[in-house]
Amino acid sequence: MKKKNLVAMLMAGAMCLGLLAGCTSPGGAPASGEPSQGTQGSQPGQNDNQGGQTTGTAGGTFKLGGIGPLTGENAIYGKAAMNGAQIAVDEINALGGAIRFELQAEDDQADPELGLNAYHKLLDDGAQIIVGSVTSGSGIAVSAETYKDRVFTLTPSGSSVDVISGKDNVFQVCFTDPNQGTGSADYIAENLSGAKVAVIYRNDDAYSQGIRDTFVAEAGAKGISIVYQGTFTKDTQTDFSVQLAGAQNAGADVLFLPIYYQPASVILAQAAAMNYAPTFFGVDGMDGILGMDGFDTKLAEGVMLLTPFSADAEDERTQGFVKKYKELHGEIPNQFAADGYDAVYVIYEAIQAAGCTADMSAADICEALVKSMTAISVDGLTGQGMTWQPTGEVSKAPMAVVIKDGVYVTP
Repeated sequence: MKKKNLVAMLMAGAMCLGLLAGCTSPGGAPASGEPSQGTQGSQPGQNDNQGGQTTGTAGGTFKLGGIGPLTGENAIYGKAAMNGAQIAVDEINALGGAIRFELQAEDDQADPELGLNAYHKLLDDGAQIIVGSVTSGSGIAVSAETYKDRVFTLTPSGSSVDVISGKDNVFQVCFTDPNQGTGSADYIAENLSGAKVAVIYRNDDAYSQGIRDTFVAEAGAKGISIVYQGTFTKDTQTDFSVQLAGAQNAGADVLFLPIYYQPASVILAQAAAMNYAPTFFGVDGMDGILGMDGFDTKLAEGVMLLTPFSADAEDERTQGFVKKYKELHGEIPNQFAADGYDAVYVIYEAIQAAGCTADMSAADICEALVKSMTAISVDGLTGQGMTWQPTGEVSKAPMAVVIKDGVYVTP
């Protein structure tokens, strides 16, 4: 992918011995072999949050529990997120500092019930912090339990606001569904002025429905003409002939798809078969379509989507991560891999800021990290200067890319 920030929309390590404990650039330390210094001004071991819950000097081996789809139709998301998280764990451990991590990943197949099973297994195995769930549906169920149990939770990519809503101990690395819907509408209004837009979304999925709702609201505010809306469900995502005919007959020249890449691949193939060639505009769930088994990538030529990560960005941090990921897994990392990677570094920074030690209870770690999350700023693969609201929402916004010759580039 090629990175380029949307105008006016965009984004908003340290070892404990001998280094500052503030904001670090995740990935920057491993690229150079030395951890970069912080910019917050904290001294090693200081607890700026004054919570009374910490021992002052952060250290020990913290047990992270990862939850995501490692098998099933959404495995591309879960595997990537956990692979990225493991790379970050290995980099931090290689620094030889006071803070170390162990990561145990459990499969939820993007299913809420299986997500709860995975969570309880992780607790039984001693997990102190949860990295997950990767998808929103499972994330909503799991976060309700982690809130009740007071276990700190950071989801790499569960973007529904319902994952974090009303839960002070649950935070997101990814931008929220409302931000994606608003960002998409703003981009179309600015760059595809006068377009007639159709929307096809899945109405039994919190992710798709949430993005669609804010897109439609922002489109109305921006004067975008929505000429058709079609829906589908999990059980009807193999035939989109009715929806595509509706969009075509309405004269739509832009088709907005707030959906995952599997149904999007069917839509692209069926649209080509009926000689319907609008500008297709998707969201982060479409990241992964180029690596889908059996998919003709030529069908995705010209597809636009929002994403927080560009694998072909030229900065040293990104290229170091991409190189390492390709060496380990034989493929180019998608944004979910970058989300998982950033998640571990965010936890690393929060632990340093809070002064947590691994011998603290999960509940005490949770209370300390809740305080420190709103005080840190992190430069990651998926955002620069990322900060967090008490609501759990991260302050960053999506970027637009277009698929050209089988890769993501700047439009």
